[in-house]
Amino acid sequence: MITGFEKIVEERIRKAQAEGAFDNLPGAGQPLDFSQDAQVPEDLRLPYKILKNADCLPPEIALKKEIRQTEELLAQMPDTAERYATLKKLNFLIMKFNAARQGSARFDIPQQYMAEITERLSASQTKTKR
Repeated sequence: MITGFEKIVEERIRKAQAEGAFDNLPGAGQPLDFSQDAQVPEDLRLPYKILKNADCLPPEIALKKEIRQTEELLAQMPDTAERYATLKKLNFLIMKFNAARQGSARFDIPQQYMAEITERLSASQTKTKR
């Protein structure tokens, strides 16, 4: 139900639109600026802005960046011993990231050794069946 005041406001807005008062506004037709993230709690917006201006990343974002860099490094490594050490580091970073998050376990990043273990198990099972 629209109150009397809301009805007056709506009528004035429609009248202004018809007169073209909203044409040629600054930023009209431009994409919205989401740099002020509405998803960040209000009490954290100022500290995040200060960190952003100082080119510092929040710990969670810095950790995700390090995980991504380690994954890229791992993909390019030919040596098995180095891959093993890097894989251990990657799994440690993922475990650290998942432990620091406060949320559902559904959104945790899976550790990397799971895929290799399942591949080895499936390969050994096909060998035993032959």
